[in-house]
Amino acid sequence: MTSATRRLHQEHHRSARIGWLRAAVLGANDGIVSTASLVVGVAAAQATPSAIVMTAVAGLVAGAMSMAAGEYVSVHSQADTEKADLDRERRELATDPQAEQRELATIYERRGLAPALAQQVAQQLMAHDALAAHARDELEVSETMAARPVQAALTSAASFAAGAALPLLVVVVAPAGGLLAWVSGTALVFLALLGALAAHTGGAGIWLGAGRVTFWGALAMATTAGVGALFGAPVG
Repeated sequence: MTSATRRLHQEHHRSARIGWLRAAVLGANDGIVSTASLVVGVAAAQATPSAIVMTAVAGLVAGAMSMAAGEYVSVHSQADTEKADLDRERRELATDPQAEQRELATIYERRGLAPALAQQVAQQLMAHDALAAHARDELEVSETMAARPVQAALTSAASFAAGAALPLLVVVVAPAGGLLAWVSGTALVFLALLGALAAHTGGAGIWLGAGRVTFWGALAMATTAGVGALFGAPVG
């Protein structure tokens, strides 16, 4: 094996992380923002400490289940669409392989290959694995980007629960008198760290990632606190 081949096999592309990274970041972000916002809103309405804890627990459980169900349904719909497209492509390859080869060659010509070379590439790829060639180059479906409903659902639920557990822990240990400040401040720190970690994992700028997540989290908590203070009433 040549050194160039070894380098090729050793390369790790960040696009392989897109599926689970998206679900994990979305789940953890929602867990922190929604639970912290719930706590801030209820605390601003002068709820009792026990009511605030129960609100945080309920938000964690309901949010995790909602994220799992939503991700499963959404990604399963994508998987169903991909399967239907592959089934149709399989039938077309069985009934008119020459037309499918011309179609594949046309795709390669549009990408810059000379017509003769495009025909040769299409012929060789179809001889190796016709369906895989059309799935990748015509349908843009690959193993890396394939929809995985169960993986997305479990990742979203687990990451939401992990994110929601952070403000819940703060609610339990923070002094009642400074609960609003503690929950809001720590939630913003958690969001900044999450945004930076996600950006670093995906190969983007960490400051931009951290700032983007923190801004929207702060806006959500401020809005919820305003609603709680406006419409809330003392409890107990």
